[in-house]
Amino acid sequence: MKFVADGMLGKLTRWLRMLGYDIKYSSFLDDKQLIQIAKTEHRILLTRDIELYQQCMTQGVTVFVVEGTTKAEKLTNLAKRFNLNLEIDVTISRCPKCNTKIKPILKDQVVSKVPKRTLSNYDKFWACSSCEQIYWQGAHWKRIKKTLSESKKMLN
Repeated sequence: MKFVADGMLGKLTRWLRMLGYDIKYSSFLDDKQLIQIAKTEHRILLTRDIELYQQCMTQGVTVFVVEGTTKAEKLTNLAKRFNLNLEIDVTISRCPKCNTKIKPILKDQVVSKVPKRTLSNYDKFWACSSCEQIYWQGAHWKRIKKTLSESKKMLN
């Protein structure tokens, strides 16, 4: 399942990529470009824009209006509609910045790329081969897990 998201959904895009979903996003794409990408690449268009939703419906594009005010609510609505897995599995996670699959990297290989304190506190790292961003399950990991837990509770 592949998605394309409109400019209003940048933060949600990062969450979906962490969950392993292939999602194209750019805040510079206009409605016509979004529709074209959805059509040619067989992607589901995610939007909060009712006009864009209506355009997609008239052109036969699969589209979903993302509703909710919190990250957890938005993720829950998507999970209900598309049966998304709300567990992060780093073996399938994508780079939140550029959508490339991330891969494990040895701690020795990130010495010059992360803060010294991070090196002393964490042993597992992942890297994006495209943008070269380095990831680890740092202090923010508790907030990520809390949001996903809230979302899963709303599914029931």
